Order: sequence, then C-alpha cells, then structure tokens
Amino acid sequence: MKGKQAAFLCSVIIAIGVVLMVRTTIVGDAAKTRRETVIVIYLAGDSTVAAAPRSRAPRAGWGEMLDDWFDDRVIVKNMAASGRSAKSFAEEGWLDHILRDIKKGDYLFIQFGHNDEKMNDPARYTEPFTSYQAYLKRYIDGARAKGAIPVLITPVERRRFSADGRALDSHGLYPAAMKALGKNEHVPVIDLTAKSKQRFEQLGPERTKRWFLWLKPGEHPNYPKGIKDNTHFHERGAKEIARLVVEGIVELDLPLRHHLIRSPKQESVRNR
Repeated sequence: MKGKQAAFLCSVIIAIGVVLMVRTTIVGDAAKTRRETVIVIYLAGDSTVAAAPRSRAPRAGWGEMLDDWFDDRVIVKNMAASGRSAKSFAEEGWLDHILRDIKKGDYLFIQFGHNDEKMNDPARYTEPFTSYQAYLKRYIDGARAKGAIPVLITPVERRRFSADGRALDSHGLYPAAMKALGKNEHVPVIDLTAKSKQRFEQLGPERTKRWFLWLKPGEHPNYPKGIKDNTHFHERGAKEIARLVVEGIVELDLPLRHHLIRSPKQESVRNR
C-alpha cells in the first residue's frame, strides 16, 4: 500500500513539474514575443532633447515628454546627452551604444545642430554641408544596417526675437543641410526648426518666456538667483515641442502614428 502511495505521489509531483515547465515556457515565449513586437524609439540628440537631472528642474528636454503620446506598444529610450553634437555624440560612443541594441522595426530619431555650431570647439564643431552631413549619415547607415528606421529632426529653435517681435533663425545652414541630406538619402525629416519658429512667433517674446527656462529670483529652489535661458525648456515648453514632433510624425504618415493615444492637433487647441 505504501508503495502505491509513493508511486502516486511521485506521479503527481512529476505532473506538477511538467505543468510548471509548460507554463514557464509559455510565459517566457510570450515575454520574448512582446519584446520583439514592442517598437522602440531611440533618441539621439543634445540637451534640448535629453532628460534633465532633478537638480536642474523645472528644466526639461522634449525627449522626456515623447513617451506620453504613445500606447504600450511603443517605448521611448532617450539616449540624448547634454552638450553633444552629431560629431561628439558619435565619437564618444553614444551612437555605438544605440546601434548595439536597436532592432528591426525600431526608430532612431536624430536631432543635432545646437553644438555643431561651436566653431571654437573642434571636438564638437561640424560644417553644415560637409562634416555635419557626413556624421548624420553614420546614424542613418547604422540604423538601416540593423533594419531600423532613421528619422531626421532639424534643431529646435532658440528663443530669439527681432525688435518688432518676429522670431529669428538661430541655426544658420544646419537645418537646410539636414533637409538636403534627408532628401538625398530618402530619410523622413521633421522640420522642427520651422515648426518651433512658427509657434514661437505665434506666442511672441513675452509668452515664450513661460516655455523656456526663465525664472525670477526665489521662484524655484534650484535657481535662487533666477535664470534667463533662451535655449533650454521649462517643462511646459518641452511638452509643446514634443507635441510638434508628434505632429511631424502624423504629417509624414509614419506607421508610429497608429500608436498615438491622442491627436496633436487637438492638444494644440487646448494649449492656446
């Protein structure tokens, strides 16, 4: 009798083990399938894109706000780094890090220009129609080699106005160089330079201060003396710039648009 009980108990244990193994396999396969089907948007850029540390709040990059626009089939990995140009981001290994992980069907969003303009800094400076384009092509070729989709984004404008309140260009030939490269390489381009300039002009010199890192003395503990920064964004501004990027995704009819959870046009109406 004891032998039969032992045999029965053994068979039950084996059966439970088989069930657990099957369940683990199914769960593991499901997790693997999910990883393979999730679309990742990698962001390569400078401080206007990058996440800002808490010590610099309420400063924010638009890349921090992009994830809020998509359903759970899309993940945004913000690899942008402050102070980088198309050249230094690549030379310091940031691009290689992205290209190690990026997979077929993912996206690489590329926005540079602010630091490429620094002629007195050879580690970062690029010339618009030569080295700037050459470095950007490394991003394009690297993404395509992995089956990913590169998207060029012209540099967001700084807050600059003429005496009569017109928004001014602040990036010289870099936006034109990026658009020309996009055309030659058949890469979609979101013209964030034009979009942001138009939006800033709609708001005017005073109202745009709320979008940039303009704080009065004592207004925020991270900036006890106040700050007047016409390059970096307040969280409010970063959200609006992210909306403009999403607007560009829709206008280009990128497949990503099918994963948006709200319309950038409707959001624009609410932000007026």
